[in-house]
Amino acid sequence: METEQTVLGRFGAYLQITPLVLILVTFLIAPMVVILLYSFFKFGPFATQIGVFVIDNYVRSLSFDSSTWPALADTIRTTAITWAITLVLGFVLTYYLVFDVIQLRIKIFLFLLAVVPFWTSGVVRMIAWLPFLGKEGLINGSLIGLGITDEPLQFLLFSDFAVILSYVHVLTLFMVAPLFNVMARIDLRLIEAAKDQGAKGWQILLYIIIPLSRPGIAIGTIFIVALTASDFVAVRLLSGGTSGTLATAVFNQYAQSRYPLSAASGIILLILLLLFVGGIMRLVDIRKQL
Repeated sequence: METEQTVLGRFGAYLQITPLVLILVTFLIAPMVVILLYSFFKFGPFATQIGVFVIDNYVRSLSFDSSTWPALADTIRTTAITWAITLVLGFVLTYYLVFDVIQLRIKIFLFLLAVVPFWTSGVVRMIAWLPFLGKEGLINGSLIGLGITDEPLQFLLFSDFAVILSYVHVLTLFMVAPLFNVMARIDLRLIEAAKDQGAKGWQILLYIIIPLSRPGIAIGTIFIVALTASDFVAVRLLSGGTSGTLATAVFNQYAQSRYPLSAASGIILLILLLLFVGGIMRLVDIRKQL
């Protein structure tokens, strides 16, 4: 009996994590291994395999005349703008929820209200902007009706503006959630002590709230960057062909049955995201927050 208990005590933790490990291996690691192997294949006409374990796809993707570099530049620009806007909006909303709303029930209600849009698909929420941003949409109709402009604004739809607007709408909560979790843990006695020492509002924000919110900012940044850089739906639906991100290039190559090249581009995007996440985790110790 003691031997069985000793064995269970020794291997109990491994038995508990076995289901999770099996799920990760089956649905995450195994597909990534397949994609990695595909990236070293070479197909000829009619998708016939003419090479195995060659680096031609990576050479082609990273060559100076490749479309990867313009697509990467568009990806960085779109991601940076989206991150900056969601950071400002997320920080302001979280600050209001944590420090301006006093009653806990109201805080929880407003936070849950922000989660309501997640009951619908992200694609649906992106498509929902079409009736608002079109030439005859609600925004242009209102502006013309108020006499602010004489003709519809062309930049509202099928542009970078529409893409970034949809990203901000869909992804802001991914910045609010980790920030709310971090800000709610800030000891209010620190703020009261700073006020007693004569600190002004901007000094409390700059030297207390923002430094203590760094883990939440880091986690939100990882969410925003990863989701924006890997998305191609909003670009295809709302950009009108004016934007071409790296994720869009991967999808286009896949749609053209250039599977090895698409796999190589996807691996490059994955490596860039992993390097970014590793850099964030080096700057901010997120493990303390988790």
